[in-house]
Amino acid sequence: MDSTDSDVPRAPSGLPAVLSVTGIGKTWASPVLADVSLELRAGEVLALTGENGAGKSTLSKIVGGLVEPTTGSMQLAGAPYRPASRTEAEALGVRMVMQELNLLPTLSVAENLFLSRLPHFGPAAFGWIDRKRLREDAREAMAQVGLDAIHPDTLVGELGIGHQQMVEIARNLIGDARVLILDEPTAMLTSREVELLFEQIARLKARGVALVYISHRLEELARVAERVAVLRDGRLVHTDAMANLTPDRIVALMVGRELGERIDLGERRIGAPLLSVTGLTRGEAVRDVSFEVRAGEIFGISGLIGAGRTELLRLIYGADEKDGGTVALAPSPGATPEPVKIASPVDAVRAGIALITEDRKGEGLLLPQPIAANVSLGNLGRVSRHGVVNATRENALATRQIEALRIRTSGPAQPVSELSGGNQQKVVIGRWLARERKVLLFDEPTRGIDVGAKFDIYGLMGALAREGRALVVVSSDLRELMLICDRIGVMSAGRMTGIFSRETWSQDALLAAAFAGYRSREALLHSPHDDPHDSHDVPGGQRREDAQPNARSLS
Repeated sequence: MDSTDSDVPRAPSGLPAVLSVTGIGKTWASPVLADVSLELRAGEVLALTGENGAGKSTLSKIVGGLVEPTTGSMQLAGAPYRPASRTEAEALGVRMVMQELNLLPTLSVAENLFLSRLPHFGPAAFGWIDRKRLREDAREAMAQVGLDAIHPDTLVGELGIGHQQMVEIARNLIGDARVLILDEPTAMLTSREVELLFEQIARLKARGVALVYISHRLEELARVAERVAVLRDGRLVHTDAMANLTPDRIVALMVGRELGERIDLGERRIGAPLLSVTGLTRGEAVRDVSFEVRAGEIFGISGLIGAGRTELLRLIYGADEKDGGTVALAPSPGATPEPVKIASPVDAVRAGIALITEDRKGEGLLLPQPIAANVSLGNLGRVSRHGVVNATRENALATRQIEALRIRTSGPAQPVSELSGGNQQKVVIGRWLARERKVLLFDEPTRGIDVGAKFDIYGLMGALAREGRALVVVSSDLRELMLICDRIGVMSAGRMTGIFSRETWSQDALLAAAFAGYRSREALLHSPHDDPHDSHDVPGGQRREDAQPNARSLS
């Protein structure tokens, strides 16, 4: 550990170290971790932070048994610790909630929660599962993280990404744990769900569980962590008590320089409407939504998880079949938008629309393939002749995108699976930026991306808008939308409940619009004696933002 650690106060009541890592290093194509030493104490939260590619997830996976270290050693409760698998680590009380969900989509929520400990009638060898007890146990676990409204028999694959994240968290809260690692646990959660998670963290701390909390949301770190450890370029550069550090200081340690909180997207000329959506509808998920986006404009879409934001983008992109409504595009600058037939993503791309999906691993990337192959996937015409890919052109295209987006990598030949989550997201964005599309749909473009990289993406969006493109940005971070957008539309219960300009929006007004659809629905569902404020953020729990029974491939 660095020199500051001697000044760090110990955990309350002098609780001992639960986990110690000494000289941990990991090398793949190049070193990603070098000589990292840390101590994790019982009953405390250690915030682990750093830019994308700094080594946070790699260190966590080593502790969690998913990756074997190249150098160094670990101790768990004073005994040598070197798990050969995640299963072995969990058996020893070390658990990890990863950015990459560890769920089986074809099994129910209850089955995913208790997959390794299914209750049986009599001896387990007979194979008779006690379904009643399984549902009861699942309901108890789900209630802890606010999933009361979802039936335990619901297939995980039918849930949106946000609800799947809560299932993964609930799974890791079951049973005894010595160490719990939370890797970006709130990236797709509503404020209510975040508060429920923080309540669980407080209970775990009281039980003496040691927690590692990885997040780029610095305000969360200040709320839950006693200490912070900062990684930069694979090395531990600073550890200190959280109370001794400001957010600006943490950012400076992460990126190696001071970083302001203001952003200048440059001078833009917002022109005539380029995209026009009228009456777009799909069941109750998206209901009669209309809006337009002008050339050079950044149009944000806000709302709670389950409000229909992602489904709206998928309908525009042709990834799901609409029940009604039209999508219109201007055939030339300044022209009136004309309806276009979009029955599939292929139609959308040909019309000039691109979608940067929020599910980069499931829908956006070929993880085992190199960066070059992933970037060229949407640009085969530029790198191939007569159906044969020219490796030189492919690598040159990938290199340009690597440099433009500052992707941390050893080169275009590195497999995408070896990149951090934020750098993987940059590869997805880079693929579409290499192709001239006039309308860009961004779904949670900065989820899991560190603060330095976020500002890189914001600057890139500004450059795209200055070129006259129309950008639609869905984000769960309201402050992000207020920072970069010209107008913000708010989705609630499948409807667009309001569109606000910079002159008219406020955080209170945007949040009120986000709840408006649910409050009107609750008024119909509840008797006059019921208090609508006791309802959940997403009433009913069945409105699935990303669940598409007839979903088409995005590739």
